[in-house]
Amino acid sequence: MAAVQLSGIFKRYGDTQVVHGVDLHIDDGEFVVLVGPSGCGKSTLMRMVAGLEEISGGDLMIGGTRANALAPQERNISMVFQSYALYPHLSVYENIAFGPRIRKESEKDFKPRIEKAAKMLNLGSYLDRLPRALSGGQRQRVAMGRAVVREPSLFLFDEPLSNLDAKLRVQMRTEIKALHQRLKNTIIYVTHDQIEAMTMADRIVVMNAGRIEQVGRPLELYDRPANLFVASFLGSPSMNFAEGEIVQGDLGFALALSDGHVIPLPEAARAYAAPGARVTLGIRPEHIETDTTAHTGVAMEVEVVEPTGAETHLYGQIGGSTWCVTTRQRSKIEPGQRIALGLPAGHLHLFDTESGARLG
Repeated sequence: MAAVQLSGIFKRYGDTQVVHGVDLHIDDGEFVVLVGPSGCGKSTLMRMVAGLEEISGGDLMIGGTRANALAPQERNISMVFQSYALYPHLSVYENIAFGPRIRKESEKDFKPRIEKAAKMLNLGSYLDRLPRALSGGQRQRVAMGRAVVREPSLFLFDEPLSNLDAKLRVQMRTEIKALHQRLKNTIIYVTHDQIEAMTMADRIVVMNAGRIEQVGRPLELYDRPANLFVASFLGSPSMNFAEGEIVQGDLGFALALSDGHVIPLPEAARAYAAPGARVTLGIRPEHIETDTTAHTGVAMEVEVVEPTGAETHLYGQIGGSTWCVTTRQRSKIEPGQRIALGLPAGHLHLFDTESGARLG
């Protein structure tokens, strides 16, 4: 196993810089997920750790050794890609054995490792099959088995579940997490799927435009996002936002929205938001209270009702933006109905509208 230290890492293609001075420490045995939208630099950062992309500047340390100039095979890593990259003419056993054979290991040394990996990944009865006889999830497990047999100090996963259907993705998420708990190797995992990040990571690294926006444990980032980008990226459905002006009026300290709504703010907000300031309020859909008979609260006309089974999503306009309200109760609310929303002060987030930074 190995700790990983990235210090001032950047990547430049000609005059274009795509990764900007990334500093990140990953503990020995930690499962860290790099998450962000397409083009944010997460896969490029992963490929620099793997040695598949040259590092333009900064220092990469793996297990206490500077790895900038080391060839990929010298870094003691294994990488699992989005594509399974299996040899179609080789059996599952031979696909997993391909690496050890190339390294000229004797079969008596690597065969027990293959059998152990196959048992761990529920591939024991498939070792004689060709890849075409396997499902997508089974092929991905073969790719993982090939990585496990190498016994690396560091696993790198680059969007390994993107090609799977929704049910298989859920299953494979569980299997990768269980694999980490058994092996306790350091894992760096890249995905654009924030659900994967939330469910699998010890820590999440949120990236945007080649920079790290925030690093922390999943619920830390969910409950206290550092800025508007992190707040909007983590969570499904996404956090609701409304821009307005801080006022002191009949409702006390409050936020006045462009559509006439006035939302009371907690007294604690006075410490970091003065009357006249432009701020953006955020609240997650599941934290909004619904009461169709109340005469207080924020009024919203329901435009779309989206039942999912376990919960119902209600969509409407607040402050010129589309809001989603999530309720776990079976609701008889219909499109066109006007409802009152309660916004608990303890679940309100305030952000500086101009910089996007969290207030308070």
